[in-house]
Amino acid sequence: MLNLMVEHTDNPLVLQNGKTIAEKWGFAFVTEQQSGMALVLSEHYLSLKQLDDPKLGAVYVDFASDALTFRRLHGGGKKEAIAKAVGLKKGFVPQVLDATAGLGRDAFVLASLGCEVDMIERSPVVSALLEDGLQRAESEPQLMEWLPKRMRLHFGKAPLLLNNWQHSKPDVVYLDPMFPHRKKSALVKKEMRLFQQLLGPDEDADDLLTPALALAGRRVVVKRPESAPHLDGKTPSMAITGKKLRFDVYFTNL
Repeated sequence: MLNLMVEHTDNPLVLQNGKTIAEKWGFAFVTEQQSGMALVLSEHYLSLKQLDDPKLGAVYVDFASDALTFRRLHGGGKKEAIAKAVGLKKGFVPQVLDATAGLGRDAFVLASLGCEVDMIERSPVVSALLEDGLQRAESEPQLMEWLPKRMRLHFGKAPLLLNNWQHSKPDVVYLDPMFPHRKKSALVKKEMRLFQQLLGPDEDADDLLTPALALAGRRVVVKRPESAPHLDGKTPSMAITGKKLRFDVYFTNL
């Protein structure tokens, strides 16, 4: 398990918050660490860092970032591929269960379009980052009125939670299991490199499809790299393709 350290502050509130986060998620709270991977809490946010490779930068969740704000305001709305994939249209806004939440970006896009999104994340590290981002969003003027009502985090292993879902039945179950990234890019060098070191590949990705199909009221959507094989070898009802990604759609109400 990773260590959690507080960065360059004597603020007692930040120190106490760091101890609280560490206790909740099972991290070791330390006052100093020189190398390796660690969660680092500053006065502004919680981040994941490779301390002996500062060029990687920090990975953290910021739903008010310039990139997400631009996409929310100018990303195409209901014409976006992900919106079409989940079946969002005039008169119908699906309730979505994102079973592989990660840093919550896809869930955020769907929530910004009006969907209520329950998010499952199995990694305590990623869950802590996501929870920190959700909490900070509650103080952002552009987000505070709607985001907390539409994005909910559930910690646990997706196959187990899908099979024992105790909340409102989702119209759509959304799956985006981690897939090996071979092409070099800034994203791969930073987030995916850290995440692959931390989490490894999704060995049980194929185990998600069957319980997702059993739970979803209308469809299951699987996000895949354009050249990746179908999840669990099952051919989808249809696919929405782009230059680098595709969304495999499995209808469940036929």
